[in-house]
Amino acid sequence: MKDKLNFDDTEYEEGEGTWLQTFADMSMLLLTFFILMYSFSSINKKIFNSYMLSVKKALVGGGASKIQGMKANTKNEEGVLLEEARLAHQIIEQQRMVFSDFNFYFSQHGIEGILGAKFDKGKIIIDIAGDVLFAPGQVKLSSKGKEVLRKIRDFLVKYPYERINIVGHTDDIPPSPNSRFKDNWEISTMRAVNVLRFLSSLGISPDRMTATGLADTRPLVPNISPENRQKNRRVSIILEREIQ
Repeated sequence: MKDKLNFDDTEYEEGEGTWLQTFADMSMLLLTFFILMYSFSSINKKIFNSYMLSVKKALVGGGASKIQGMKANTKNEEGVLLEEARLAHQIIEQQRMVFSDFNFYFSQHGIEGILGAKFDKGKIIIDIAGDVLFAPGQVKLSSKGKEVLRKIRDFLVKYPYERINIVGHTDDIPPSPNSRFKDNWEISTMRAVNVLRFLSSLGISPDRMTATGLADTRPLVPNISPENRQKNRRVSIILEREIQ
């Protein structure tokens, strides 16, 4: 005969109903879990109302003014960008007129073939053959070079708001071992400086001018022939308009 078990005055045979104890334990654990979750999710009305009040103040009061301020700043920035674009376009058109005037000027003064000029994004680039300005391997201006620079000076005087960047260029042949110059950087820089000094002696304000040497790093054509190297030996006078 099977043994009897007694739970709360209820008799159960051994092996029957033991799952009820496990089920009861599981149910108690689940109930505890849901009570805990509910306590976490309960709303603190005081804190909630405080948050809502802050949001209302942000939208109606200071926040709204900040939003309006951001819109105003955006409009101001757009206005600045539009004004800068307008000025840039205006400067390019002014430079185009200066470039046209220069082409007319040097055609009237018989210096075609000695120099070339091009217009690039608002810059006027005047290239003067290095062999016209200097003897081979030298940095001292020749008499013919000074004559050409005097004519250019007369044009530069007409446009006092043009910034003048003088850039020296060489070919790829380095100075001879007996040369007093270390390399083409030195030659190109000294040539640019001497052009600047001569223009300054003719009355062009030094404040308008800069001098740079680029050696053989900016060739017009590949250095593969004597003719090409001759083209690459040059001094560039670059004119840029100042914003007034």
